Amino acid sequence: MKELLNLKKEIKKELTDGIIPFWKKLRDDENGGYYGEMDYELKINPKAEKGCILNSRITWFFANAYTVLKDESLLDEAKHAYEFLRDVCIDRENGGIYWSISYDGKPLDTTKHTYNQAFCIYALSSYYEASGDKEALELAFELYNLIETKCTDSVGYLEAFTRDFKPESNEKLSENGVMADKTMNTLLHVFEAYTELYRVSKDAKVKARLEWIMDLFADKIYNPELKRQEVFFDADYNSIIDLYSYGHDIETAWLIDRGVEIIGEKKYEDKMMPITRTLTEQIYKVAFNGHSLANECDKGVVNTLRIWWVQAEALVGFLNGYLKDNSKKEYLDAVTAEWEFIKTYQKDSREGSEWFREVYEDGSPMDGSPIVEPWKCPYHNGRMCLEVIKRIGE
Repeated sequence: MKELLNLKKEIKKELTDGIIPFWKKLRDDENGGYYGEMDYELKINPKAEKGCILNSRITWFFANAYTVLKDESLLDEAKHAYEFLRDVCIDRENGGIYWSISYDGKPLDTTKHTYNQAFCIYALSSYYEASGDKEALELAFELYNLIETKCTDSVGYLEAFTRDFKPESNEKLSENGVMADKTMNTLLHVFEAYTELYRVSKDAKVKARLEWIMDLFADKIYNPELKRQEVFFDADYNSIIDLYSYGHDIETAWLIDRGVEIIGEKKYEDKMMPITRTLTEQIYKVAFNGHSLANECDKGVVNTLRIWWVQAEALVGFLNGYLKDNSKKEYLDAVTAEWEFIKTYQKDSREGSEWFREVYEDGSPMDGSPIVEPWKCPYHNGRMCLEVIKRIGE
């Protein structure tokens, strides 16, 4: 279809001419890794903390960009990022990856969070695929075994720990005025990381955990009455807040579909596909206004900010929904409308910038919101580009 081919062409150009060159400029050749902060005025702070999630996601991004585009400079960036993870971010004494590192390579926030371990697995698995470096795969399995032995209970995945893996409170993944024992967000990204690990290794025990996580999503996280996922939970996965996270629901829909495809078990296709189709349909109905996606709904109050990652996930999620069911022409329309909003408003047109972190519903940017910070990285928008390139044929 010509419409999709034009979309692919434009989005590939955004990747190669916009996102990739921007993040190459954030490389720190003196102290390793990538700079952790660029403010709204486009000033890099070379002494800002380096979030390990940020550097894991950058490793993942450059590794996948290389796998798709075959540009050797991207493999060099991925290697630079990987070496920072391996040599600086991973705690060789206690195991696991720190939360953050000082600009010059010293442990700063030594919290060990399951969410963070998962993103490092995600990065290491992709870097192994790109480079063939078996050390990266070995490190990924070390973190996998750490999660499965130290970060789980009989119900699911625990969240936050001290440097030596004593439980601590979960401020880092709790929001909206609650303190959650367990979160949908951590479970989703453990699933995402294990999907990547299984894809490159075909390890049977990883596959078994992926199936177990899908059962947990279907039985505990998904709310069939409200047609949404719950977000924050007590220790037994009882929901503790009326919160509807639009971005996570559309992201979950396509990530679980991808996991089902990679596992290749009809039992889970039959179990999960009705859920992912419902999530996509419901988000289209309640959160998409014809051009972009609202952020979330907390106790019935909609947050209408347009967050960069939510827009990126919406585009992939609606594209996935359309490719699964070509009768859903409204999803194709949503993809093209979302891209129009992104390139017109979410993308910062200033020289030397990338995407705005957040804009208002009318597209005007939120002054003062940083362009780079520990959570603002090329993972969501870069992945959006890569998914479009891979999913749309020639």
